[in-house]
Amino acid sequence: MNFRHTFLGRRALALCMLFLTVPAFAQNPGTSPGTSPGPGAGHARHARPQLATGAAIAPDGRLWVVGLNAQAQLFVQSTPLGGALQWSPARVLDTGKDPIAADGESRPKIAFGPNGWAVISYTMPLSRPFTGFIRMLRSSDGGQTFGAPFTVHQDRQEITHRFDAIAFDAQGVLHTLWIDKRDQPPKGSTQKYAGAAIYRNESKDGGQTFGPDTKLADHSCECCRIGLARNPQGQLQATWRHVFEDNVRDHAFTAVSAAPNRITRSTHDQWQINACPHHGPGLALRSAPAGHGYHTVWFGIRKVDGQDQPGVRYAHLDAQGQPLPHTVRLLPDARAEHADVLSDGQRVAVVWRSSEGATTTLKAWLSRDGGQSFQLKTLGQATGYNDHPRLAQSGPRMVVVWRTTQEIQVHDIAF
Repeated sequence: MNFRHTFLGRRALALCMLFLTVPAFAQNPGTSPGTSPGPGAGHARHARPQLATGAAIAPDGRLWVVGLNAQAQLFVQSTPLGGALQWSPARVLDTGKDPIAADGESRPKIAFGPNGWAVISYTMPLSRPFTGFIRMLRSSDGGQTFGAPFTVHQDRQEITHRFDAIAFDAQGVLHTLWIDKRDQPPKGSTQKYAGAAIYRNESKDGGQTFGPDTKLADHSCECCRIGLARNPQGQLQATWRHVFEDNVRDHAFTAVSAAPNRITRSTHDQWQINACPHHGPGLALRSAPAGHGYHTVWFGIRKVDGQDQPGVRYAHLDAQGQPLPHTVRLLPDARAEHADVLSDGQRVAVVWRSSEGATTTLKAWLSRDGGQSFQLKTLGQATGYNDHPRLAQSGPRMVVVWRTTQEIQVHDIAF
């Protein structure tokens, strides 16, 4: 399942990306740690299970996960943190007849806001390839009950609305972003349009009503996740893989509330490729004496001494999203993929998975000095299929959630 970027030439990478765009309909056979098999148990019906799982820590400190079970049903579970995991029974949510994407960069997501608000989002694939709607379930009682699913965006064309990202800002406004292809020229047109676009909307009542669909930027990459982080004022910032001139697929950064196409280029790998790497960036707030900025992680291929050097990199961005060149470095693992990053003051956590043969290892790179130096740790291992690791945070507490075919691993980040 885990393709290794270290050994990929451009042709091999394109083949891997073609494979990854094929929808997977097998579901997860795993169980949660410390519980008997629930809706997530049983044998997968196909070779590639859909293990992509969202995670968030609720205001009361419980960790919640959302994903698909073996019957392709959306379920939620939660557990208190701070001791042995005590998972609640997996609860299946009513999503009608919606098919749900839960593979790789496209995963169900959960977010908690004020006033008991909780929302779950997912991409519902449509009949045409690479098309979908962003769907949402809403709760006003902290996730104890959820209403029926609804489509978040106003546009109802059978086109790409995929790879959603959701978050509440510090004022309690819910922001939903997604990759959208409504601006593609019609078939037969001589007009050129590279990639897709980033669209967004917002809700001030916890997902009960939404404002208009608003374009954030043209020419995003088509199939990579969007990274979100708050600034010191609690306003959301976003980063994504972007198609720059000459088909260079680096990354862009902007405030979610910015006018369209007011972007900053946040990476400079100069990776020229006419395909989507299915490998989006991560973003976290960076505290510094001279002013704030951001931590970012991403995958790219850049020329080093005339040779392609693929790898996952880490860097500091300034407050406007400009990279600080002296901070750019490769993660200490040539097989690293699908990294995530979070921070709390001077504490920074970067996590990723690393595959060799049939074994995948979950690793963490931890800093106590704002990303100046790091310590490498191994957190877990698994054989067979597994999800990308995801960090979740509540104040100073950080955990990494990693779903495999056997279990959902949860590891406290200890600095």
